Amino acid sequence: MQIAVSANGVDVVYVLNDSTAARELYAQLPMTIEVENYGGIEKIFYPPKKLATSDTPLVKSAKNGTLAYYAPWGDVVMFYDRFGAASGLYELGHAISGAEHIRNLSGTIQIGIVTD
Repeated sequence: MQIAVSANGVDVVYVLNDSTAARELYAQLPMTIEVENYGGIEKIFYPPKKLATSDTPLVKSAKNGTLAYYAPWGDVVMFYDRFGAASGLYELGHAISGAEHIRNLSGTIQIGIVTD
């Protein structure tokens, strides 16, 4: 499963893991949604429906390109800097191209399914 996050003329492509949370995010696509900067290390957005986290691995060490879900707040996190780990932070996948653009995402983003 691959998804593309597009904004400001750039794309970030993520490959998702096979967890329940990743599959539930994938099932909600495509979406157009607002992205916010948070903490100077990540961009966040709130999918329309919360994601179930059964069988979804916890993030061990977030870094540029890590895609995660923070269950306590119900937001998806796109890291553009190192973070580490936190209780309730689940790994969804990682960027395979365009990770250098995550820091500059702003406003409305489009998220869609990548097909070969």
